[in-house]
Amino acid sequence: MLKAAWKKNDKKARIFIYFFSIIVFAVIMLLSRVTWKVNLGFDVHLFAKANAIINSGVALLLLAALIAVKSKKYLLHKKLMLTAIILSILFLMSYICHHLFAGETRFGDMNHDGILSEGEKATVGASRMIYYILLGTHIPLAGIILPFILFSAYRALTGEFDKHKKLVRITWPVWFYVAVTGVIVYWMISPYYS
Repeated sequence: MLKAAWKKNDKKARIFIYFFSIIVFAVIMLLSRVTWKVNLGFDVHLFAKANAIINSGVALLLLAALIAVKSKKYLLHKKLMLTAIILSILFLMSYICHHLFAGETRFGDMNHDGILSEGEKATVGASRMIYYILLGTHIPLAGIILPFILFSAYRALTGEFDKHKKLVRITWPVWFYVAVTGVIVYWMISPYYS
């Protein structure tokens, strides 16, 4: 096992983690209702593509970190997980930019008029239901996973590995699911970007 990298201070950690998680959630919720029509000089959906690439990287890092910890390569595990956290922060910034500058896209809106006609619904068929099931699980899980990720990292960095292990039994699969479904949701919605 590794030595503790941080001094334990549960009170400060709780305050920081809850405050940071609430601020991130509030910013995303507020900015999801705002669209800035600004010409950035490039396709704003580039942010969505970056999000998918970042989520793919996070998913791969999570798998590699799981393999590393199972192989008792704890330092490698730590580096992989910290990299996944850094990539997730970049994802959040890119996610906010995409929604701020691109606005809402409707699944199946082939003519990009913002209205989903009966013909468009019929054309996409059952894939629309699959998309909304994935999106309907992805969004709430993405919203609640942040404090679990931060508490898991805190427990590991303070050397509380038993508490860390208990917490990551929940955190890892949910974080992995969110990363993978983020890529699938992008792949499914991207043909309808205007």
